[in-house]
Amino acid sequence: MKLGTITERLARDRYNLDDGPHIEIDQAAARAAGAGPLLERICPAGVYSVGADGAISVQWAGCLECGTCLAVAPPGVLSWRYPGSGAGVAYRQG
Repeated sequence: MKLGTITERLARDRYNLDDGPHIEIDQAAARAAGAGPLLERICPAGVYSVGADGAISVQWAGCLECGTCLAVAPPGVLSWRYPGSGAGVAYRQG
């Protein structure tokens, strides 16, 4: 059985959107810590991007909820919680 590429396998997952973002960024703290490039680099879902003005945007709807960003972001940069009940990513195998 061929499993496919990571992108193909992730495309099988289902995302049930919460009412609002479960990740928020303190832009001032992020700029002061230079956290933008780090968040872009470590997120396996690629939900973070740094704009020309240095602001970090997050496409929270595509988050895999792995917690990597929360584990490595400098203190005070992220406010992160799991999506509400029934929302978030639903992994599918096969």
